[in-house]
Amino acid sequence: MLQKCEGIVIRRTDYGENNKIVTIYTREFGKIGVMARGAHKPSSRLSAVTQLFYYGYFLFMPSKGLGGLQQGEMIDSMRSIREDIFATAYASYVVELLDKSVDDRTANPYLFELLHQTLHYIDEGYDPEVLKFIFEMKMLQVNGLNPVLDQCAVCGTTEGEFSFSIKEGGFICQKCLQRDRYHLKISQTSVKLLRLFYYFDLSRLGNISIKPETKKELQKIIDAYYDEYSGLHLKSKKFLKQMDAMKDVLGKRET
Repeated sequence: MLQKCEGIVIRRTDYGENNKIVTIYTREFGKIGVMARGAHKPSSRLSAVTQLFYYGYFLFMPSKGLGGLQQGEMIDSMRSIREDIFATAYASYVVELLDKSVDDRTANPYLFELLHQTLHYIDEGYDPEVLKFIFEMKMLQVNGLNPVLDQCAVCGTTEGEFSFSIKEGGFICQKCLQRDRYHLKISQTSVKLLRLFYYFDLSRLGNISIKPETKKELQKIIDAYYDEYSGLHLKSKKFLKQMDAMKDVLGKRET
């Protein structure tokens, strides 16, 4: 019996000369895999609806293995993402992080909304680096990781200035710095932003402007925490770092 779902294409792989195996993150069923027969042909009605980041309604025939994709109906093609190499790099990282963090067929409407909102904001031209930080912080709980961001991870104080300790798994106050000689000193702006990104509702996002030096602090902390605790290795991260390096070079040339 055919089933209908609302979903976003997060991965696709060529299968044979004409077919594609497509992974869709859906509101109703979570992550599902479907075979899109003939989708590699430009004339196929499935060619457009199996583009990466495509958001729409999908009709598929379920099975114990891969389902069979029958048709799709567009809600938003997310075309602006695919037309910008930098937006593509960030969006690719976002969908791979989600893909590697969730099991098949485990519905999570909150996570679906988080993915949709993040890609929508990238498509609309919001700062993709900031959106990546927010998505990474939100995905920590999905991966069973809960950094201590509301108090010192050692003594529990909520007052004063904080550094970040990978060893202790969160913020540590000035009195407890000796517990981790490798603690990361960060600005109090970064402290506030890490808390904000972890706790706030993405749907309330406004225009957030962050200085380049603060972005580097945030990236260093988030990367170190993921590397230490998540066990995730993402291919898109290397591509993203290459794009960031290119952006830095272009920025220096402009100045």
